[in-house]
Amino acid sequence: MQIGGFVPFSLCDFPSHPAAVVFTQGCNFRCPFCHNGGLLTLKAGSIPAGEVLDRLARRRGLLEGVVVSGGEPCAQPDLAAFCASVKRLGFAVKLDTNGSHPSALRELLAQGLIDYVAMDVKAPPELYARLAGVEVNWSVIQESLDILAACKVPHHFRTTVVPSLLSEGDLDEIVSLLPARAKHVRQDFRADLARDPALRASTGHMKTPRAEEGVVCVHST
Repeated sequence: MQIGGFVPFSLCDFPSHPAAVVFTQGCNFRCPFCHNGGLLTLKAGSIPAGEVLDRLARRRGLLEGVVVSGGEPCAQPDLAAFCASVKRLGFAVKLDTNGSHPSALRELLAQGLIDYVAMDVKAPPELYARLAGVEVNWSVIQESLDILAACKVPHHFRTTVVPSLLSEGDLDEIVSLLPARAKHVRQDFRADLARDPALRASTGHMKTPRAEEGVVCVHST
């Protein structure tokens, strides 16, 4: 596991669970609105997974869960082993994913290694390349949607609302593509941290990170 960041305490990233957040390095997307640009490429100086697990072990009794975010965690070849280690410490595991690695998602679910999934759905199929920053085969995203629709693990889908890139009609189309009765969360766009400089100058939303519905967002270092 290449880990680029660690937040020891959060009340907004795992619904109903005080949790730590582990940020993996490396992502196959290049979303122009991304606010975690420092995690997009693999690089030296990552935090050793053993060190993160040791820190988590010391926080037993204080936390209930661990969020594995990124970057794109499912691009990590040893993600399953890491999640298994976290589970052995007694923590529930939430996965944040862009849905582009359905085989990894299926494996994690089949092994019972994740307890909650938040999957990004960037755009309607015809706009996906624009919002993801790379060409994306929609069938891969659809496969991940189908996997989550068929599983019993709690999950929700989320879309970052960039007013200059997505219209209300686009957002309605996204919802129409989701599984029946799926929960969909609209995330605030942070123009001040956007990867694309043109979007940083946007007059769109410039808010602090949203909390999950009904939860106050608190981070501690």
